[in-house]
Amino acid sequence: MEAFLDNIRRKRKTALSKQIIYTAGILLLGIALGVFSKFLDCTPGNELPAFFEYLDVRNFLGRFAIWLLLGLCIAICSASPLRAAVNVFTFFTGMVASYYAYSKWIAGFFPQSYALIWVGFTVISPFLAWICWYAKGKGKIAVGISALIIAFLFNESFIYGWLCFDLISILELITFLCGLFVLRRSSVKETILMLAIGIVAALLLHQIVPYGF
Repeated sequence: MEAFLDNIRRKRKTALSKQIIYTAGILLLGIALGVFSKFLDCTPGNELPAFFEYLDVRNFLGRFAIWLLLGLCIAICSASPLRAAVNVFTFFTGMVASYYAYSKWIAGFFPQSYALIWVGFTVISPFLAWICWYAKGKGKIAVGISALIIAFLFNESFIYGWLCFDLISILELITFLCGLFVLRRSSVKETILMLAIGIVAALLLHQIVPYGF
């Protein structure tokens, strides 16, 4: 099995000290983004810069697309699938913990049902990160994983039906395009194939789960 997975993508050797520093930085990033996101939630719109309201940054950070992209970037930049699992779990632990700590101790309320959703996602994030790490590998499996990620990003970025198609927001479009850039293949033909499979998968997923997060 190890040889099979190495044929998809080979692990990099990285010094333990660098791994620790990288993971610590990811933890701090998660904590900072969690606090920032909750700060925006608790700040009246007229006290924020105008472009924050224009771009709808507050709601953008409350949706799933940007966090999927950040988790993806952390995973594929890690040295191995194990390190991807550790790093992504660390990131979401820091983000979720700081967000709900701010909510409880500063904002004065704790949305338990919503928090449980994010805690559940954090728990499964190492497994998802392990899979996502192979998206930047070679062969059909890597393309398939990339296409499935594109499908999720597509459904989180666009609203569509039989007679309609629209953006959720300009920031979601940017997120989708960044995801496409991150997952691009070594050739244009392969990238187009990945995108096409991803859109078909998105349409199928939309029939099962017609609403984004």
